[in-house]
Amino acid sequence: QVQLVESGGGLVQAGGSLRLSCVASGSIFSIDAMGWYRQAPGNQRELIARIISDGTTNYANSVKGRFTISRDNAKNTVYLQMNSLKPEDTAVYYCNADVFTWAIATRPSNHWGRGTQVTVSS
Repeated sequence: QVQLVESGGGLVQAGGSLRLSCVASGSIFSIDAMGWYRQAPGNQRELIARIISDGTTNYANSVKGRFTISRDNAKNTVYLQMNSLKPEDTAVYYCNADVFTWAIATRPSNHWGRGTQVTVSS
């Protein structure tokens, strides 16, 4: 009964910027951790950035200093600001969240979005 929907992907030139958004909806009491993953063809899905409900963040070394994760708890939304994009950033980007539902408010369930394509040209 929880859905995550990403938006903001597209085609951009190297050195450019994009801002991804992910909105969670459904029977939500609160959201603990939210994160962004990406997967390029032939590669494993990798964690890019993660943010806890108190604002604590973690980043993969490959994007540290270029990407910024943030969230708006009132809107059940997480963002990924991507600057100084490189061709190697090309991938499908997925949103992930640990959600407390009204039915079981003491134990979170994990959910994935369907992804949004980011393509960086040289």
